[in-house]
Amino acid sequence: MLLFWFAMTLMLAMFLWSFFLNRTLLRPGTFVLFSVLFTVHILLHWRVNWVEKHRRWLPWYVLVQGFLAFEITFLSGNIGMIFCLFMALIGETLALFRITFGGILATLFFLGLAMTNFVLLAGLQQAGWFALGTIPMTIFIGIYVILFSRQAEANARARKLLEELETANHQLSEYAAQVEDLTLAAERQRMARELHDTLSQGLAGLILQLEAADAHLAGGHPDRGRAILQQSMEKARATLAEARQAIDDLRRPASPDLVEAIRQEAAHFSTSTGIACEPLVDLEQSIPEAVAEAAGRAVAEGLTNVARHARAQKVDLRVAGKESGLVIEICDDGVGFDPEAIQSGHYGLLGMRERVRLAGGSLDVRSAPGQGTCLTVRFPLEAVVYE
Repeated sequence: MLLFWFAMTLMLAMFLWSFFLNRTLLRPGTFVLFSVLFTVHILLHWRVNWVEKHRRWLPWYVLVQGFLAFEITFLSGNIGMIFCLFMALIGETLALFRITFGGILATLFFLGLAMTNFVLLAGLQQAGWFALGTIPMTIFIGIYVILFSRQAEANARARKLLEELETANHQLSEYAAQVEDLTLAAERQRMARELHDTLSQGLAGLILQLEAADAHLAGGHPDRGRAILQQSMEKARATLAEARQAIDDLRRPASPDLVEAIRQEAAHFSTSTGIACEPLVDLEQSIPEAVAEAAGRAVAEGLTNVARHARAQKVDLRVAGKESGLVIEICDDGVGFDPEAIQSGHYGLLGMRERVRLAGGSLDVRSAPGQGTCLTVRFPLEAVVYE
């Protein structure tokens, strides 16, 4: 833009200077013709951006501007007007066409008109001076336009990249908010599962026992009512202990080492329940942190389900990590159950299956009434945890 204003100022100065050099331009007819041609020439320069957007008009723009510059220069009789008008057109054309066949052809067209103007005004004997002055100037203008165009294109790409980065940053902010919402929702679901398996089920059992005790007391059987109250107090203590254990599981951070995490879970399980659990861990390769965390949580939830429902005496815990993936087996000698008869609202096994699925793994349950239960969890090593 600065170069454009410089060229316009130089043209206006040359226009006024022409009246000083050539008094015949002050004649009314010549003055009007010269001024109109010069005004049209300047206005076309102002519309060059429109021409650039509608490139089918570029050849006509070059032809019209070339002949306008030729006629203006011829009327003015000012040799300086040749360099002022035609060099500006050459620079403008190279900016529009770049160094292409069209740009070179337009440059040669303007140089030919300028040479003709120079010969008509100064004579054929001075043509060498024209070449000596225009060739270096044309080369300089070409180099300058190329460098300027590249800088303008680089600035345009930088602005576009900045806009794309701002858009990407905005999208990442939205995605981060969505991930945070999903994480909070997943954590709320996990807490709901924990509370359901402890407080909800425990309190439901207490209500039934208290209703039975009330019925016996109202029916004149105080001994039976007191016995049921004793059982209710024991149930309340057990429910409180399970609730505290669930809170401890929620608060306890996951260990970054899978082997250490499994040993901690097994030791915590044995201490809390008195059920023997000796883990057997065989890891042939390192486990990604995300998979290790998901596996540790799966072991914790599996052992918690055994403590709450299995009434087992022994638990076998085996963990094997190979190239094909990570396999975890949790088998007990408890009462067992029918996997097909599990109610949809039972959060223990349902919650574990959901956590394993979110981690990219799979859960297989083998059990039957009176035959114990065996849970098999498989994680591919490329599993990604989403919570």
